[in-house]
Amino acid sequence: VQLQAFGGGSVQAGDSLRLSCAASGRWFERNGAGWFRQAPGKEREFVAAISGISNRTRYADSVKGRFTISKDNAKNTVYLQMNRLKPEDSAVYYCAAQSYESVEWLANLYDYWGQGTQVTVSS
Repeated sequence: VQLQAFGGGSVQAGDSLRLSCAASGRWFERNGAGWFRQAPGKEREFVAAISGISNRTRYADSVKGRFTISKDNAKNTVYLQMNRLKPEDSAVYYCAAQSYESVEWLANLYDYWGQGTQVTVSS
């Protein structure tokens, strides 16, 4: 499956952005998906995940209550709604997909990755 992430941009602290991750087929109906991010000089970190069939979600503590992951199976797309953005949320955001029904936070459990989309939050 091929993934394409988009929706990043430059915003002010407190603003919102919605990232989208489009799959090349009906992948997200049965397989988990996640968002990760990587800031300059830092390791890639987990942000949020959603499972395939059951739509369970999981969030990093740093974004819990501010970010929401969701999906639209008809559009083969997973979203990351980011509210109350902070400068420390600035990073390149990557979407990823698994080959099974799960909601994982470990990057090495994801099989497919999209290109990143840059999010910059200024204070």
